[in-house]
Amino acid sequence: MKAKQLLIYGIVAGLLSGLAGVIYQYIYQDMFFVDYSPVVNAGAIIGSSLIGTVLMSLGYFILFKVKKEKWIGIVNLVYMFLTFASILPAMAVTLPLDIEFPELFPGLVVPMHFFVPMIFFGLGPFFMKQSDIK
Repeated sequence: MKAKQLLIYGIVAGLLSGLAGVIYQYIYQDMFFVDYSPVVNAGAIIGSSLIGTVLMSLGYFILFKVKKEKWIGIVNLVYMFLTFASILPAMAVTLPLDIEFPELFPGLVVPMHFFVPMIFFGLGPFFMKQSDIK
């Protein structure tokens, strides 16, 4: 698989997961009448999604470069473990005192962490052929 194709894969997945996160944020905040935009805004959601998926694509690129395509399943498990680990700091964050209902904050940010691998893995068949994974 070519580096350019993997980069495009990472960027498209990042933009889509960022968009899903922003939509989820608007729905969540509207549904619970809270505003966490001073803490988490659309730019941060899209930016972190892009960084995550481009790094995931880089991991795939390294696998293809060292001819270890069969390890994609193991790498995917590592990505999922890292995703689970990434929710711990999000749940432990201390919000500013002027933010109302801080107990609802984890319900906003925790699902967003799973949008990144979910969309990345879901788009995989559109970017990788079965022959890429020997």
